[in-house]
Amino acid sequence: MALRFLISAFILLFSGTAFAGEEHSLPLYAEPIIKGIPITNSMLMVWFAVILIILFSRMATKKMKLVPAGLQNFAEWIVESLYNFLEGILGKHLCKRTFWFFSTIFLMILVCNWSGLIPGMGTIGRLDHGHYTPFLRGANADLNMTAGMAITFAILWVYWAVTENGIKGFLAHIFAPKGQFGGLMKIFMIVIFFAVGLLEVASILMRPVALTFRLY
Repeated sequence: MALRFLISAFILLFSGTAFAGEEHSLPLYAEPIIKGIPITNSMLMVWFAVILIILFSRMATKKMKLVPAGLQNFAEWIVESLYNFLEGILGKHLCKRTFWFFSTIFLMILVCNWSGLIPGMGTIGRLDHGHYTPFLRGANADLNMTAGMAITFAILWVYWAVTENGIKGFLAHIFAPKGQFGGLMKIFMIVIFFAVGLLEVASILMRPVALTFRLY
């Protein structure tokens, strides 16, 4: 009976329902686990995901064999599948150049999302004067995390686009008319495609914001 009472008290205390009739919901922003220390519940999940990826990579590559088996075989399957998938979208040259980023960000998001299935995620926490703070929170449930990834991608996208096409080619792709025109039609299409280019620039500037909230 004593053991059952202790277990019940522990569940009530750390599930945030120690007070009868108290309701709580997950706040829109990540919160510090301990007041005064800038380590949030979402940061803990990011660290957990990073540690999992590092440990898996170390274990899979600890004893490399010409004929892979076990974790090495599984790791090579993941890398090869991602590479073939991205190569089909980006082409051989761009895939070789950008694979390091897209594969890392894909695995990071995947592990972070799967970590959200851990029992107690967002439901185990503490009540402090009626305010509920979960000990664990989804890594992507933090705008700082999603904004960081979105802004990093936007910067790299511009860099890759400019270095692949040159500044002239980059601007021509956005503003220059597509197709062959002559006479007044050419002047008209220059005006039209310039206006379309301005809309494209606005779209490019909004992408980091859209990606931030989409992943969040």
